[in-house]
Amino acid sequence: MTEKGQISDFLETYYLHFNAATLVDAAKAYEDQLNNGSKMLVSLAGAMSTAELGKIFAEMIRKDKVHIISTTGANLEEDIMNLVAHSHYKRVPNYRDLTPQDEWNLLEKGLNRVTDTCIPEEEAFRRIQGHMLKLWKAAEAKGERYLPHEYMYKLLLSGVLEKYYEIDIKDSWMYAAAEKNLPIVCPGWEDSTMGNIFASYVLKEELKVNTIKSGIEYMTFLADWYTNNAKDKIGFFQIGGGIAGDFPICVVPMLSQDMGRADTPFWSYFCQISDSTTSYGSYSGAVPNEKITWGKLDVNTPKFIIESDATIVVPLIFAYLLNM
Repeated sequence: MTEKGQISDFLETYYLHFNAATLVDAAKAYEDQLNNGSKMLVSLAGAMSTAELGKIFAEMIRKDKVHIISTTGANLEEDIMNLVAHSHYKRVPNYRDLTPQDEWNLLEKGLNRVTDTCIPEEEAFRRIQGHMLKLWKAAEAKGERYLPHEYMYKLLLSGVLEKYYEIDIKDSWMYAAAEKNLPIVCPGWEDSTMGNIFASYVLKEELKVNTIKSGIEYMTFLADWYTNNAKDKIGFFQIGGGIAGDFPICVVPMLSQDMGRADTPFWSYFCQISDSTTSYGSYSGAVPNEKITWGKLDVNTPKFIIESDATIVVPLIFAYLLNM
């Protein structure tokens, strides 16, 4: 057994109660899943790429502690944007004090704010746009179709962005995933910036809508992957809420109920990190047991919910899993 490092020792010594204890319990249960040969899906919501989670998430991918990812389109592209435009990002520590006019001034400077961090439109979005357009047009000319993340894998592995790199490539989780050709599911990609840009080319009749594979094709892709890997058991580690979590977790009831495959295994582990609280009709704030009624989790599935800021919690759990 690999010896744990100082961060792990600190957690086990001082994180003993409440959310802190749940953090350690969830990390140990994740580790147990891996040690028992199970696979793990990690869902990525919120602005985790802009929060530079890639610094540690990339290492999780390289160390085979993540086997499939479900992510928003924003996280898919914003990791690459940080890779090629990091020095142009602007931090706004006093963002709570900004007036509407201050926000307008940021817009006029081409700075799109995500909490305390502004993404530079020209250096980030536009630097990638031209290269993506070439990939979309080349595929269309050959009559080929790909999922959104597959185009981005092609972009990263082609080397055309190397001259723009502004961070160490080892800190890009998308590059780590591309190197392994890690399966990715990206539901609702259309609402991302690249999705909007692709839609604009369709409206201008410069591209055909079916050059990008659809969300239904992501679900069938996931269904095949789950079916082929279910014998190993598959856990579910959810960062944030929303579509990045709700879409993939539904593959189990879809297979067992809609496909009539009653022997489809439930998710073997579930952990959600979210600052959403339980409220009327809330999905992100729903307690894990609610998912039992939808045929997603079993009665005995290990379940954890950590009500805290994912940018604080997730690096600590990943550090524990990496024996730091």
